[in-house]
Amino acid sequence: MHSTLKRKIKRITIILGTLALGIFLFMIVLSNYIKNSTEAYIFRTIDTVPETHTAIVLGASVKGNGHLSTILEDRVETAYRLYQKGKVKRLLLSGDNGSKYYDEPTAMKAYLVNKGVPEAHIYLDYAGFDTYDSMYRAQAIFDVKDAIIVTQNFHLPRALYITQQLNLNYKGYVSDLHVFSHESSNKKRELLANVKAFMELIYKKKPTYLGEQIPVNGPPQIVNNAQ
Repeated sequence: MHSTLKRKIKRITIILGTLALGIFLFMIVLSNYIKNSTEAYIFRTIDTVPETHTAIVLGASVKGNGHLSTILEDRVETAYRLYQKGKVKRLLLSGDNGSKYYDEPTAMKAYLVNKGVPEAHIYLDYAGFDTYDSMYRAQAIFDVKDAIIVTQNFHLPRALYITQQLNLNYKGYVSDLHVFSHESSNKKRELLANVKAFMELIYKKKPTYLGEQIPVNGPPQIVNNAQ
């Protein structure tokens, strides 16, 4: 009986180990595919960025005092530079406003308005709870036909992979204005985030919220945090 139990435990261990290895290999293959299939659509110098109607800025953490985290400030500042250079005409700020106590889009807007960007040129997506939702809603709600996605180098491949699978004509611009000490951790987290995006696309997930259209090439957005 004892030897039978040991054999069962050994078989289970082998099965679990094989499964774990398979999952890990899938993550690596998927990551490489995403990186290779999107590289041609990523721009790293501002002069090479094609003129595009809209820049989509993807949200990240905001501090308790309402100031942008360094990673988010880099994204918003990069988008501002694109706007100043005449590369884009409108800015879509997509982030998390799931609580009245936390509001990424409004904090991003305040930064840009303080820089002198007219409010009429800024659109806010309060339901960009993750990259998939932001990309899906950019087309479905804001009717963005072509865009430059602004985010860090570690994040851009996944964002562009999602847009490619959604048949969107979007490109990306790297917003790495700083070198972050946790860069390696971000890359590791992307392995899991890639799998999440893959599953969302396989199951054709709908965003947490949809709603009425607010076209970025239409009238200025009427801001309403309760939307």
